[in-house]
Amino acid sequence: MPTGTTSEISTYLGQGRRLRANRIGVPGLLLSVVAASAPLMVTAGVMPTIYGTMGIVGQPLLFVIIGVVLTLFSFGYAEMSRHVHNAGAFYAYIARGLGGTAGAAASVVALVAYSAMQFGIYGLFGFELSGFLGEHLGLNVGWWVPATAAVLVVGALGWLKTDLNAKVLGALLLVECAMVVVFDVAGIAEPGRDGFSLHAFDPTTLGGAGLGTALSFTIASFVGFEQAAVYAEETSRPHVVVARVTFLAVGFVALFFALSSWALSVAAGPSRITALAQQEGPGLLFTLTEARFGAAFTDVMHLFYVTGMFAAMLSFHNVVARYAFAMGREGLLPAAVGRTSRSSGAPAYGSLLQSVVSLLAVVVFAATDHRSHGDPTAPVLRLFTWMGNIGALGVIVLMAAACAAVIAFFVRRGAGRAQAPRLIASGLAGLALLMIVGCAVEDFDVLLGADPGPVLRWILPGIVGASVLLGVVYGLLLRHLRPEVHARIGLGNEAFLLDKAAASRLTRKASS
Repeated sequence: MPTGTTSEISTYLGQGRRLRANRIGVPGLLLSVVAASAPLMVTAGVMPTIYGTMGIVGQPLLFVIIGVVLTLFSFGYAEMSRHVHNAGAFYAYIARGLGGTAGAAASVVALVAYSAMQFGIYGLFGFELSGFLGEHLGLNVGWWVPATAAVLVVGALGWLKTDLNAKVLGALLLVECAMVVVFDVAGIAEPGRDGFSLHAFDPTTLGGAGLGTALSFTIASFVGFEQAAVYAEETSRPHVVVARVTFLAVGFVALFFALSSWALSVAAGPSRITALAQQEGPGLLFTLTEARFGAAFTDVMHLFYVTGMFAAMLSFHNVVARYAFAMGREGLLPAAVGRTSRSSGAPAYGSLLQSVVSLLAVVVFAATDHRSHGDPTAPVLRLFTWMGNIGALGVIVLMAAACAAVIAFFVRRGAGRAQAPRLIASGLAGLALLMIVGCAVEDFDVLLGADPGPVLRWILPGIVGASVLLGVVYGLLLRHLRPEVHARIGLGNEAFLLDKAAASRLTRKASS
């Protein structure tokens, strides 16, 4: 068996298809997964949308409620991470609990969901950076120029070492969080005309035209915490590190965003927050910040708003690359995708594949936008908002399926009283997540606003449904046409132990 090649991509079955272990610890992993939540991007971009478009004044309470649901989800999810260490995370867990066909469907949904979220951030990043360059440097460039540059830079970093990525993500994340905390303190210390108020935590403030879509937006703000499992093979103690980071990430994001959304409402005034958010849009945070700290601080915050998006793009890229790597390693994608770089140990071809797909997404959207004599806000209103919610819907579906998989996995293993609380928590979380899926699909028209379409309101969430169907069909075909591949789904490195054992048996048989 070859031990390698002269190219940078290793083809050795044992090493070239294994992610290098002991590469990332609790601090690095926590920074990597929380970076996907993009604290400044959520505070400036998502929160004004929930306040303005959905009219949900009780947004801080939403973050608390979703935090509780995802904590319940994490009990089973984290326990599963102690038994299954696979870069395929969601689809591996689902395959081990519900079978290979369900795992194949989950793998397709995961690729579509996480890629859609990344595409959306490319649109927002390009729009914001092109505006920033125009305002401060007098450069007039289309949004697709910085978006394309970001695809290339993210792709290059995705090829490099995981620990380097963690350092980049960590540095940007810490600055983001510091700036948001500074605003939070100032917003609460210098409240708007309504004065200091806890009105946003009143359950009656959850009424609004788009509560389902607001719930989807809120969960999208948490997306990243579940990615700790993707890095299980690269940690020193996956059975400990993944669970610890998952709970830390959920708790941090829930508290941080509940506090920040409350600070926004206090700074603007609960009676004015909806109207002001409709008027200012993503500029709400910067308007309130400038009134308290001046233009210079606000410009610096705006700059880190953009770099925070870059951190989120890099985080999602790393996750999609690892999903693709896991799928290639198990035969769900071409085998070449399941190989790592000899020099860095990164999922090289998975990263390259994601870069190519992202580049195509930016080019196609830019071309169609240009042909329609482009609305200058289209990268935000369409690419970011639409793709972000399609991605969030897909992740919610994966979470709900993972809850069922956790229960099935441990019940088959004869779960006793010790596991009962975790299984009950998984069941409650799964039911809550399914309710959120139904509400989000029902209210999808609120997201579209003035855009055309009773048809479009079903087509967009239908992309997730189509992904599920495509994955199920693919899984069934594998089961009948390539049963050996179907049997490997979700096994990850464990499949190599089976291969080694089979090879040994063949060798002994041939020698005898």
